[in-house]
Amino acid sequence: MPFDREYYKRFYFDPQTAVTTRKEMRARARLIAAFTEHTGLPVRRILDAGCGTGMLRASLLRSLPRAQYTGLETSEYLCKRYGWEHGLLEEYRASTPFDLVICYDVLQYLDAKKASRAIANFGKLCRGVLYFSALTRLDWEFNCDTTRTDANVHLRTGDWYRTRLRRDFCEAGAGFWLKKDAPFTIWELESV
Repeated sequence: MPFDREYYKRFYFDPQTAVTTRKEMRARARLIAAFTEHTGLPVRRILDAGCGTGMLRASLLRSLPRAQYTGLETSEYLCKRYGWEHGLLEEYRASTPFDLVICYDVLQYLDAKKASRAIANFGKLCRGVLYFSALTRLDWEFNCDTTRTDANVHLRTGDWYRTRLRRDFCEAGAGFWLKKDAPFTIWELESV
């Protein structure tokens, strides 16, 4: 599927058909910032991998004012419109790892090989906290509004993602993953 103007009009810009709201994304950004602050990790560099229209950006930067935000996007339309860095999650390289990497509802668009490579790449790109979510088979069946959610995706199990993420990260719950060699402690009952 081309991630063009019509796609974003349907799933993001039209309030009648949008998959999320600005209010929901502001709350999500505050949650992400609060969790990273809770870990004690100073956040200087943020990678929003598959940033879309950048709905997290302003709230993240308000909550984490010392951070530099990099929006990575595959859509040429959005890169031209918002000035994001154009690239693929499975191939993107950075000279310095990011303190916080966000990949919110993106990997379901990649086939299994590319999604696996993207997850492995997160292990190289992230030195601290990964916030990760992807539409799963169970979510499609029970949790999402299928009239507002793109069906042109690869539906996998949550375990498919967890198996790959656990190679480099420890699951903390609520979408948060901590880099295994990161310099902070998480209590037993704060993790999954």
